[in-house]
Amino acid sequence: MTIRRMMLILGCSVVAVGASVAGTPAENKALVEGFVSVGNTRDYDRLGEYISDNFVRHCQATPGFVITSLEQFKAFMRADAQVFPDSKVEVHQMVAEGDRVAVWANYSGTQEGTLGLFPPSGKKMVLEFGAIFRVEDNKIAELWVTWDNMAALSQLGHFPPEGTD
Repeated sequence: MTIRRMMLILGCSVVAVGASVAGTPAENKALVEGFVSVGNTRDYDRLGEYISDNFVRHCQATPGFVITSLEQFKAFMRADAQVFPDSKVEVHQMVAEGDRVAVWANYSGTQEGTLGLFPPSGKKMVLEFGAIFRVEDNKIAELWVTWDNMAALSQLGHFPPEGTD
C-alpha cells in the first residue's frame, strides 16, 4: 500500500468519525415541532429530548447574552416564562434542508414581569420572528433567532420612552 493511499484512507476515516448525523428533512421538522410544543407547555425538563447538551443560541436582538448549553437554555426559558407567563409560539412556515430547519413564527405573551430595564406593563404583544435550527445527532445543536426589538417594546408600551414627544 502506498503512502498516498494510506493517507487517503486515514483522511476518510477522520471525516467519518467527526461527521454529524442529521435526520431527514421531515424528521428534523418533527424535532423542531416537538421543541416548540415543549416550550409552549412549559415542560422544560423534556428539553433534553430535543436539544443537545452543548446547544448554542445566537441572537443579534440580545447582544451580550450568550447561551452555550442545554442548562443555560432551560434557565433562559424559565426566566422568559416568569416575564411572559402566557407566552406561546405559533409556527407559520417551516422549511427543512439538510441539517437546517428554518421557521417563521409568532411569539405572543403578556408582560407580567420585569424585562431587562422595563417594568411589567400588563400589555400583550404578538411578535413575528425568524429562526434557523441546526440539527446534529438528532438533536438541536444550534439556533439562530432574530426579531424586531422596537416592535416588541412599542407593543408593550415601553417605546417611545415616556417624556419623549
